[in-house]
Order: sequence, then C-alpha cells, then structure tokens
Amino acid sequence: MGNFSFKEDLQKTANALGLEIRIAHYPPYTSKYNPIEHRFFPHVTRACEGVVFDSVETVKTLISRTSTSKGLTTIVHILDKIYETGRKYAADFKEIMPIVFDTHLPKWNYRAIPQE
Repeated sequence: MGNFSFKEDLQKTANALGLEIRIAHYPPYTSKYNPIEHRFFPHVTRACEGVVFDSVETVKTLISRTSTSKGLTTIVHILDKIYETGRKYAADFKEIMPIVFDTHLPKWNYRAIPQE
C-alpha cells in the first residue's frame, strides 16, 4: 500500500475540496495495459514520426493534434513545476491513514474521504 506521501497529499486535497476522491489503477498483473492508452498511443507515435523534438511546445502541438478515426482526442497540458523527490510522509500518517481501501484489489483501488 506504499507511496504514503502521495496518499497523504490525496487526503489533504480531499479535505480541502470537501470531495471524495477515488483512485483506481490498472494493476500490472491483471491487465497488461490501459486499454485507452493502448488504442491511442500508436496514433501519437505516428503523429511524431520523423519530427525533431526541438522544444516542448513542438511535442505539445503534435500530441494535441492527434486523433483517431473513432473521434478519440487528447488535451495536453505542460506541467513545468519541479517536483520534489524522496519526500517523507508525516510520521503518524501510516498509522492514522484515513484512506479507505477497496475489498477488490485494495492495493490498486482506494478512496480519500474528506474529514472535518
């Protein structure tokens, strides 16, 4: 149930917004790929073929123009924030963690319920 700093931030966000946040991952041992990514990434790859990535803006433009014949499109946002690595969670968060883990695949599916 690792990455407690993420779960701690998730709980803080749920508290701040007053909304329940549900996380559901595609676990690697039950699904070899995310079906949306699997259908879309070949189109992104094709849109980028032969192009020199000379800037982040070039990549953003190429990916944002990508679509499928079935109408699948994408919205691209560039996050230029520098993220801290190796962050530690609060000492007692693991013991008092209010995250609710699902009964089905609890490692991959859980909820942060806002607290008062």
